[in-house]
Amino acid sequence: MHIEVPKKRVAKTNKEVFDFLTDIKNFETLMPDNIDKFEVLDEKTFKFALKGMPEIVLRLKEQYPNEKVVLGAASDKLPFTLTGDIVPFGENESHVSLSFEGEFNAMMAMMIKTPITNFMETLSANMDKIP
Repeated sequence: MHIEVPKKRVAKTNKEVFDFLTDIKNFETLMPDNIDKFEVLDEKTFKFALKGMPEIVLRLKEQYPNEKVVLGAASDKLPFTLTGDIVPFGENESHVSLSFEGEFNAMMAMMIKTPITNFMETLSANMDKIP
């Protein structure tokens, strides 16, 4: 299953966005208002829960300086990745594209597609909160 949300224009350089996204404690800033729990487990891993949803543990899997950040599920039970592609745009701006990739059966994909899309749209919208 592949989900992509529209590109977000951010008033920060690609380096500023990359530095923000690779410091995983910063993801709390990007979370939706209905967050129930957010906990940093180590410098590369955090877990969160949205109201009415199970806990999800994400780990920083890959990073390409100032270009890309890849987070993945810490568990192999439901393998997926969340990728942020960062492209410089002008002097003090960049475009951030978020995409989700996961292997799910048809029933599971049908159940999670809308909540994941909404979650990613919120993460993207909240990129404006990067200090």
